[in-house]
Amino acid sequence: MVRIIMHGCNGHMGQVISGLVENDPDAEIVAGIDVSDQGKNNYPVFTDMKACQVEADAIIDFSSAKAVDALLDYSAERGIPVVVCTTGLSEEQLAKVEETAKKVAVLKSANMSLGINTLLKLVQDAAKVLAAAGFDMEIVERHHRLKVDAPSGTALALADSLNEAMDSRYHYVYDRSQRREKRDDKEIGISAVRGGTIVGEHEVIFAGPDEVIEFKHTAHSKAVFGKGAVEAAKFLAGKPAGRYDMSDVING
Repeated sequence: MVRIIMHGCNGHMGQVISGLVENDPDAEIVAGIDVSDQGKNNYPVFTDMKACQVEADAIIDFSSAKAVDALLDYSAERGIPVVVCTTGLSEEQLAKVEETAKKVAVLKSANMSLGINTLLKLVQDAAKVLAAAGFDMEIVERHHRLKVDAPSGTALALADSLNEAMDSRYHYVYDRSQRREKRDDKEIGISAVRGGTIVGEHEVIFAGPDEVIEFKHTAHSKAVFGKGAVEAAKFLAGKPAGRYDMSDVING
């Protein structure tokens, strides 16, 4: 039985994961951490992170970027592996993730779904053939109107995967509204759409002479991210210090 601390337990994803774990015989949420205790959980909730001294095997984080620094310190101090699912982290925070991974196991992924992590590999393989043949690469991501960061962490991960396939020779273009020039051969365009209640859509377009190839992933429910986070926590429990990602979970 993997004992989990849920950081951001009263948020939407925290509640999704709480529901999933209730029906999982191999996992248990032993404590939650949030800015307030709303009394709706069947486990103790701490508004002061340092006051949470419950024994646990892993922490799942679905909170906000401003709360991640303190969480990483807490994880390192207590020696509890942490699954960081919060997006929109600054460059300084990403560097802190790497530093923390020298002290404790840290799994950071831009997207926790199995489908997206399979897509990352598929588009990389496609880029090696299509981009090398002169196809242009574009990414379009769509999310609900409340999402604050743009482009999404998943869109950036897809772009990085494409760029890695091409030996990091490409650059990213996020906004063409101020550009009055033709498309550069070595650019990856990234467009963000925000509206309604779209859970998450990511489309990778390879546009070549007289033909277009598209890869698309659509999340119909946030449960797909929650399931991935729980599996990641199970994987991370007992692991030595180091930096992990979802490919490690998928490959076992």
